[in-house]
Amino acid sequence: MSITQSAPFRRIAVELETTPYQVVIGDGALSSVGTELIAAGVRPGRKILVVSNADVAGPYGDRCLNSLRSSGFQVELLVIEAGEEQKTPATVARIHDAAFAMKLERSSLMLALGGGVVGDMTGFAAATWLRGIAVVQVPTTLLAMVDASIGGKTGVNHPGGKNLIGAFHQPTLVLMDPETLATLPVREFRAGMAEVIKYGILGDTELFEALEAIADPSCAEGLAGDALINLLERSATAKARVVAADEKEGGLRAILNYGHTFGHVVETLSGYGTWLHGEAVAIGMVAVGELAVQRSSWSREEADRQRRLIDRAGLPTSWPDLDPESVLRTLQGDKKVRDGQLRFVMPTSIGTVEMRDDISREEILRCLEG
Repeated sequence: MSITQSAPFRRIAVELETTPYQVVIGDGALSSVGTELIAAGVRPGRKILVVSNADVAGPYGDRCLNSLRSSGFQVELLVIEAGEEQKTPATVARIHDAAFAMKLERSSLMLALGGGVVGDMTGFAAATWLRGIAVVQVPTTLLAMVDASIGGKTGVNHPGGKNLIGAFHQPTLVLMDPETLATLPVREFRAGMAEVIKYGILGDTELFEALEAIADPSCAEGLAGDALINLLERSATAKARVVAADEKEGGLRAILNYGHTFGHVVETLSGYGTWLHGEAVAIGMVAVGELAVQRSSWSREEADRQRRLIDRAGLPTSWPDLDPESVLRTLQGDKKVRDGQLRFVMPTSIGTVEMRDDISREEILRCLEG
């Protein structure tokens, strides 16, 4: 994994053995998506189906389409409904219908212009159209920039759980333009900060301490100077490093699920759309932090530091009122269950975690009581 700076963009290499690609970060990058695709080896003339939602396509759709067309690509735009509740096979079928109408070929591409929901569905649609065509991720939310767009995880929800239907399908290019965050609602920005905080816990104590030093981590305005781009670069680098070491979550990559095991329960039982994904992850990080303190594997002091930072970022920290038996049942349906044993990513310090599969139902219920 390498990082280069070529004005005006920063570039992070995701060094996979068979499908390496770059993450390109920089103000104004959206206007260069066409030339960046050519630089990534995509020949002009290819057909590209751009998938977006109304909130993103309105301010940014033309900029993306114009860049692609001026670089010689054949482009069509599909606008879908966004929101976690729309992340279903029915919405993916709409993307497939558009691909059929546009006569996409195996040399064609899909491009996701939007947040994590658009990226996940477009990636899954690309993975399953003609048994797999290329996909480009152009994330426009903080959460998608630091997490969902990198690593090739795609999928949709099932009534029984989040992202139970999906595939690994690596992008050809990830392009982040921080200027698109200007229209991002504050609540969505905060949801993305949950994933940034996660990287600090997983292995970047300097990032965690830098976040603690920010005057107001709950909004983009609180990040002065190059702080936002530095945050994106550091988070993307952390994600790229883990993905390169474990592309399909056979081992190390599972640590990226920190906070997600409990978080997915919150999303599933509360109803998709009640909590944003990052909000649910924040709740899950606090809950698993309490579980670690309860087991004496993490100090109360560091658990409190995590809770304070999550709270300062404007994120929820309290476990919602959910039926305990439903919580346990939903946990057992989680993708991370192996041989009937639920695996938790447990913090041992700020900067280190471990995988544990010896957690009892009594411990789970006790850590959620507070």
